[in-house]
Amino acid sequence: MPSGRPGRTLRARRARRRLAADAGLLVVAAAFVLPLAWVVLSALDPRAGLRVRVPDGLTPDHFDAVLTDEITFTPLLNSLILCGGATALTVVCAALAAYPLSRFRSRLNRPFLLTVLFATSLPITAIMVPVYALFVRVDLIDTMRGTIFFFAASQLPFAIWLMKNFMDGVPRELEEAAWTDGASTLQSLARIVLPLMGPGVAVVTVFSFVMMWGNFFVPFMLLLTPDRMPASVSINDFFGNRGMVAYGQLAAFSIVYSTPVILLYVLIARRLGGGFALGGAVKG
Repeated sequence: MPSGRPGRTLRARRARRRLAADAGLLVVAAAFVLPLAWVVLSALDPRAGLRVRVPDGLTPDHFDAVLTDEITFTPLLNSLILCGGATALTVVCAALAAYPLSRFRSRLNRPFLLTVLFATSLPITAIMVPVYALFVRVDLIDTMRGTIFFFAASQLPFAIWLMKNFMDGVPRELEEAAWTDGASTLQSLARIVLPLMGPGVAVVTVFSFVMMWGNFFVPFMLLLTPDRMPASVSINDFFGNRGMVAYGQLAAFSIVYSTPVILLYVLIARRLGGGFALGGAVKG
């Protein structure tokens, strides 16, 4: 049966490739799971350290130490105000900017989109010095509204790019029918286009919020008063002098700090179901 050998050889090769692929995926999964395991275990370990280990006993003392107004609740409230306000501003401005780019053809559309794409690649550290000087001159330094404006401006280029690609998937004929019934352009955008591209709006919202939520450098530079610092900056307080780190409290604070982002994702993903995907973001 010579014909059976090539078949067995081919199956063996496929099995080896499948095992190699599975092993690679397990290595990647471990790279993500180990830090998460350290956070969860260290938050409950009375002798938490850098090593990932099962604690000898469980204690809530680390959570009791960080769940105070000064350490957690005030910084989290500041983060919610900053990131929530900036995300809302980003989504509104991105929708208004993406609509004419999606619906009206012009020779300037492509250069404008390429300029927007180039703006997303600018390192934030390269523009913070002129931004800081500008904020000092216009009296926006150490203000929540100034930080919200800069957060929104820094996320807006990529948000416009995403929103435009999602908007391209909404048929123009539906808007034309609404215009025939007397709807204005803004009414058709608010009542026809945005509801139909709900998954796209959700992607832009979650992406913008997550990017702002974890940003340390911008609020650290633009906010000076300790009471206005968000949680992304106050987490630095757990790193003491001479390399001393409160690992247990740091892990407990990290869990609390991550909760709003996880809840936002779960709520939006559950509401939109299977439509929550980045598929529209790669539409030509």
